[in-house]
Amino acid sequence: MSILNYKYYDTPEGHDIFKKTFVTTKYAAISGLAYSTFDVLMFSHPKGFVNTVGRVGYIVGPLVGMAAAFTVTANMVQNYRGKNDKLNYFWGGAAAGAICGAWMRSATIGVPAAVVFGALAVIKKTGVDEGWTFIPDTTLASKSIQSVRHDWTMAKDIPELKSYVIKPEQ
Repeated sequence: MSILNYKYYDTPEGHDIFKKTFVTTKYAAISGLAYSTFDVLMFSHPKGFVNTVGRVGYIVGPLVGMAAAFTVTANMVQNYRGKNDKLNYFWGGAAAGAICGAWMRSATIGVPAAVVFGALAVIKKTGVDEGWTFIPDTTLASKSIQSVRHDWTMAKDIPELKSYVIKPEQ
């Protein structure tokens, strides 16, 4: 299976740690680039190319580090303990929170972030184990190329009025 098509839960916990880390850091990098673009354009307004790249790196780097810390910690704890339970995800979330605290240079932020990220990771693990759907797949029929073939009107046309439509001569 290609690493680009790999999904996090394609293999059991504790296996293919490199692929799982690639998946999580890929999503963190994409999210970080979106957020840093918003930050650069709307808030920080750095002057020059080097300062802009530095600001983007300041935001994207720690987010990628938190994703990698979560993945590696959760999977290594899984391999060490030999159990696939919620505690592994809690330790992964706590590692990500520790990275967040180091990024903010504050233990006052880092300790609560570790607890909150650990709790969120436990909720995610519970959802995965019990089959919860966090973000449902929805397709909007009104947004497809076939939309013109559907009649989305609230009231149908009256058939006898159609004969009174004036058609241009050809």
